Amino acid sequence: MAAVSLPVAPVPSRRSGAVVHPSAVVDSGAVLGDGVVIGPLCHVGAGVELGAGTELVAQATVLGPTRLGRDNRVYPHATLGAPPQDRSWAGEPTELVVGDKNVFRESVTVHRGTAKGGGVTRVGSDCLVMVGAHVAHDSVLADGVTLTNYTSLGGHVVVGERAVVGGHVAIAPFVRIGELSFAAGGAMVERDVPPFVIVAGDRARVRALNRVGLRRALVPDASQEALERAFRILWRSGTPLALAVPAAESECGADPYVCRLLEFIAARAR
Repeated sequence: MAAVSLPVAPVPSRRSGAVVHPSAVVDSGAVLGDGVVIGPLCHVGAGVELGAGTELVAQATVLGPTRLGRDNRVYPHATLGAPPQDRSWAGEPTELVVGDKNVFRESVTVHRGTAKGGGVTRVGSDCLVMVGAHVAHDSVLADGVTLTNYTSLGGHVVVGERAVVGGHVAIAPFVRIGELSFAAGGAMVERDVPPFVIVAGDRARVRALNRVGLRRALVPDASQEALERAFRILWRSGTPLALAVPAAESECGADPYVCRLLEFIAARAR
């Protein structure tokens, strides 16, 4: 019987300390840090910078101008740095800037900014962006944010540190999502979400204090108790918010977490 020769898998090439699969398309103007891995069928465009240790698993697309920091991981069919979905965009050189140690799961899309919105979409570090989530132009994600499957952020949305957004949540443009808040699955969010609370529903409204999130973040017990008191004054007393804010400040405004909560509420009124 004649010997059967098996096809030999193509050997990945090396480029300035990076490992690039032969089926990947990498623009000559892209900058690849040490230890970058670019898997099969990926596309890396001009003006892209990939920080050391970053991996594009397979069939991922990164378009420029885009800068990714260290140790990011991008899964199949994710697209980072595509032009904004905004009628006003006329080809201006806007960008996407991403920090370190983020995970972008399958089919995620994160778009560059617009000139009218400052020109930059920003993602911090240690964020988890799950399957099918969309981050629109000029949005800002702080560190430690979790966007669950099929979350959709409109343009100019700002998401605070360690906020969690549940599956199939839609957030309207220009909305602020406060730190350590939680938006329950399916919420339709058209107004700001204060820090440290849970919102739910269509249209999303404040439902409870995010006690689980506060415990996981190791917020001191004294601050958790102060937030409980402030929450009851602001959302359970029946007092209009404009009058409840001074009352909460008088009773527990010395606590740093309550102070941040009240400052967030006051910022929208200015």
